[in-house]
Amino acid sequence: MSSATTLPTRPRDRAVSDFTELTRTVQAAGLMKRRPAHYAVRLSAAVLAVLALVATIILVGDSWWQIAVAAAAGIILTQVAFLGHDAAHRQIFADGRANNWTSLVLADLFVGLSHGWWQRKHTRHHANPNKIDADPDIDLEFLAFTPDQAATKTNKPQAWFLKRQGYFFFPLLFLEGLALHVAAIKRLSQRDKLEHRAAEIVMMSIRLGGGLALVFLVMSWPIALVFLAVQMGIFGFYMGASFAPNHKGMPLIPKDSRLDFLRRQVLTSRNVGGGRWVDVLMGGLNHQVEHHLFPSMPRPSLRRAKPIVQAYCREHNIPYMQVSLPKSYAIIVKYLNTVGLSDRDPFNCPITAVYRA
Repeated sequence: MSSATTLPTRPRDRAVSDFTELTRTVQAAGLMKRRPAHYAVRLSAAVLAVLALVATIILVGDSWWQIAVAAAAGIILTQVAFLGHDAAHRQIFADGRANNWTSLVLADLFVGLSHGWWQRKHTRHHANPNKIDADPDIDLEFLAFTPDQAATKTNKPQAWFLKRQGYFFFPLLFLEGLALHVAAIKRLSQRDKLEHRAAEIVMMSIRLGGGLALVFLVMSWPIALVFLAVQMGIFGFYMGASFAPNHKGMPLIPKDSRLDFLRRQVLTSRNVGGGRWVDVLMGGLNHQVEHHLFPSMPRPSLRRAKPIVQAYCREHNIPYMQVSLPKSYAIIVKYLNTVGLSDRDPFNCPITAVYRA
């Protein structure tokens, strides 16, 4: 972020009129309208893909070719999870209950993750992206995303790892699928308030129990174990590699800062450039700036909203970040290694600094 960027004397007092004006422009372009035909095709394709996956597992039988099927399963289930993400943000239906139950079925019954657990976590992230002590996505057990987090890991093995944590980030993503399932199961096992908890337990039990039964009935145990490891590894890596480029390595917001909604979302989000194949590959998450500004905007409209948002940010002197996918991954590695070296302020951003309370 360039220090040459000019801001008002009291940016935290900026009126919400900036975002209101942008919202009106986007709405006038019809970009907030639901896309029922688009999602009808996607939802039908998701159901057919999962059914075809089950049929393929049965037909291939006790063969090491199942490892290729496991890799395909990891990819298919990630794409289904992207659809669940769209439904959770109310992008598919006008009715909130329809979106909620669609996301719940896709997450719990198809993928095997708790919709309620993920929804709570993801809502906190959207409210305060990259804000210290507020965004759960920068508060992970094994990685340090802030200098203060790095300072708490003082023994020699931890110090050795932190200096190289950027290089370990992507290999660790192969364990992300397992971590997500464990966290979801733990969350459902707690006796606190969680909407549709009973329904989630039933659906996740069918998905996880039925999935294990299918694999071990069709395959011998060595093939079955490798199948599960490959499927879970590909799923975790694909999910993590799709969500990570969006905020990791972007400016951190101090916990005592106050930013208006427009700047809070744009300054901490990064788009990934590329053609429509990137839209499909990343489930629309490559348009992260637009998604964070308009979470309920249907996925196919994000690409059309991008030039409008870019022009508006340029007009209002708000930095708008977009890089290629390889470049975004390089930024993540460099950022994590810099934090791991105990740099007290690795990415001191003058733009976010002026928003301190």
